[in-house]
Order: sequence, then C-alpha cells, then structure tokens
Amino acid sequence: MYETIKFAHLAAAIVWMGGMALMIWVIRPVAIAQLEPVQRLPLLAGILTRFLKIVGLCVVLLLASGGLMLMGVDMRLAPKGWHAMLGIGLLMCLIFGHLYFGPFRKLKLALGQNDLPSGGAQLAKVHRLVLINFGLSWLAVGSVVIWR
Repeated sequence: MYETIKFAHLAAAIVWMGGMALMIWVIRPVAIAQLEPVQRLPLLAGILTRFLKIVGLCVVLLLASGGLMLMGVDMRLAPKGWHAMLGIGLLMCLIFGHLYFGPFRKLKLALGQNDLPSGGAQLAKVHRLVLINFGLSWLAVGSVVIWR
C-alpha cells in the first residue's frame, strides 16, 4: 500500500513540475513571441484556468499522500530531507493558494472588464509565483534525495 501511495505522490509532483516547466519554457515564450496582448492574455488565462485546476487536484493528492506516508513515521527519526521536503511542500501549497485566489482571480476579473494593462500586470505576478514554486519544487526534490 505504501508504494501505491508513494507512486501517487510522485505522479502528482511530476504533473505539477512538468506543467510549470511547460508554461515557463514553452507556452509563455511562444505566446509572447507570436501574439499581441489582446490575443495572448485570454489564451494564457485559458491555459492557466485548465492547468491550475489540475494543479489543485495535484495539491490535494500531494497533501493526502504525503500525510499518509508520514503518519507511520516518527518524525524525530526521519531524515532531514523529509523535514525539508515537508516544509517546502507546504510553502509551495500556500504560494499556489495565493496565486490562485490572488493574481489569477484578478487576471480573470481584469480580462472580464477588458482591462488588458491590469490583466498583464496580474499575469506577470502569476509568472513570478510560478517561477518561485518551480525553484522550490526542485529544492524539495533535491532535499529528499540528497539530504538523508
């Protein structure tokens, strides 16, 4: 059972991290290079709407699977990397919540009012938060693999 839970945990992390990589290195640069803001902002907001729903499911799965895996562990004896991953993972979830209910919500409101400058500013905030979470995700993976 533990291995199945661990697989679900890893799968959720891979989907989240892979999606961030795709957004950062592929979708956003191509959209910026090929589309004007009037086309780019609604497209990126639409992609983010779908992606953030998936990330929300991943966050729930990560919290549930991580909690289940840690329930049977005496954390005083757990490797330091586990503690680091737990802290970083919780921080990432909080950042995701802020991103979703803050700048992303404001982005959708701005686009609903056809306010492209405000929408662009909110999209820039989303981008910064995704960059932070992407970096943190690699710190979490690195800490649990390296810091034993």
